[in-house]
Amino acid sequence: MDLLPPRYRDPERVGHGGMGEIFRALDESLGRAVAIKVLSERFAEDEGVRRRFMREALAAARLSGEPNTVTIFDVGEWNERPFIVMEHLSGGTLDDRIAGEGPQPVDRTLRWLEQAAAALDHAHGRGIVHRDVKPGNLLLDRDGNVHVADFGIASAAGMDSLTATGTILGTAGYLSPEQAQGQRATAASDLYGLGVVAFELLTGDRPYRRESMTAEAAAHVNEPVPSAAARRRGLPREVDLVFQRALAKRPEHRYPSGRAFVDALDDALRASATDETVAMPVPVPATRRPARRWPYVVALLLLGALAGGILAFALTRGGHHTTLVKTVRGKARTVTRHVTTSASPPPPSPPTPPPAPASQSGVALDAAGFAKMRAGDYQGALPLLEQAVSKLQGTGLLDEAYADYNLASTRLHLGSCDGVKDLLKSSEHIQGHRSAIDAARAQEKQQCGGGNGGGGGNGGGNGDNGG
Repeated sequence: MDLLPPRYRDPERVGHGGMGEIFRALDESLGRAVAIKVLSERFAEDEGVRRRFMREALAAARLSGEPNTVTIFDVGEWNERPFIVMEHLSGGTLDDRIAGEGPQPVDRTLRWLEQAAAALDHAHGRGIVHRDVKPGNLLLDRDGNVHVADFGIASAAGMDSLTATGTILGTAGYLSPEQAQGQRATAASDLYGLGVVAFELLTGDRPYRRESMTAEAAAHVNEPVPSAAARRRGLPREVDLVFQRALAKRPEHRYPSGRAFVDALDDALRASATDETVAMPVPVPATRRPARRWPYVVALLLLGALAGGILAFALTRGGHHTTLVKTVRGKARTVTRHVTTSASPPPPSPPTPPPAPASQSGVALDAAGFAKMRAGDYQGALPLLEQAVSKLQGTGLLDEAYADYNLASTRLHLGSCDGVKDLLKSSEHIQGHRSAIDAARAQEKQQCGGGNGGGGGNGGGNGDNGG
């Protein structure tokens, strides 16, 4: 039985998937090569599936002509088999690249992710959800640019979740937790899939690879996000914090857009480019089981010619498997005061890094602010940390707690009481009780006059955080 209308000459089967077969053919009417996806016979036998397939294909066709989206030329049915005719891209898929080359260069990965994110964000703005974001649906043209294919087709074929059929082999590795539990996919589900793709591009493997589809889908639901940095030598620990949010179990905890995710990943990679030791604490979302907590302390020497003392910052956090400590350029987590008895002069401060632009993420701004604190430049740290607090406010992430603490510490160092009490309260609310926060409160009480200073600080803190 002929699968394609006569105008499509010399069809050559070039691939297949759970939903159908893919052919390369010559469109005789227009004189160009095209790719044609034909719905598999077992799905085509269901009239309801055929109608959904056509409806989703026509919806996806509305995206044609948009950058980084595969252009659809025709949608039809031939011999009771629906088909989609689209542009033929000769560069293969990201799945082919990963299989043949393993982990991809960082710059190339960011460029591909940026292109895929642009296509997904545009589709989401039009109310279209992809539902099956994976490397096999990210096609490359001859110039190496990504184009997203198959918008909505997984839903049309009844493959929107693990509970629908047993036909999604190879896709379970990219299913969001809500899809794996039989819930409908949303834009946040697509962004989860993009996060998995990013993890695989950077490390060469999926985060939850298992021997069976069911086990891998269950891992997406139940297991903590693994460390990407632990899987690829030289990958900075900052990326782990980004993946913690991108692969959050609950959709509302993920990045609001593909652009926001790629920006955060780019910032994380650039923020640690000059670090001698690269590490970041990995937050544990509230939906996971409680984690054990234990303290690690890193003494950071600061110049104090007039005060004659050294302020040490102690970092504590909760971790499921391991605690990561940033020793050169990172974030002040908690603080204790302590007086040196040594007569030797303090070591010279490292060079002050350039200021971070306001367009950076809150995470990067906090890191840049702490770098200036590390260099003793509290005046330079202040505006960066104020921006970081503003951008991170309300996220509930550990980075919000760190930024709150860093800003409170900086203001105290500069003799300002504005918002210090509220900042310390917010930091403790997110990361839990810390004895060093108690010490900072005691310093605030002594320096700012107790209740009066704290009261004045409340107004200042709200203004800073709201700005």
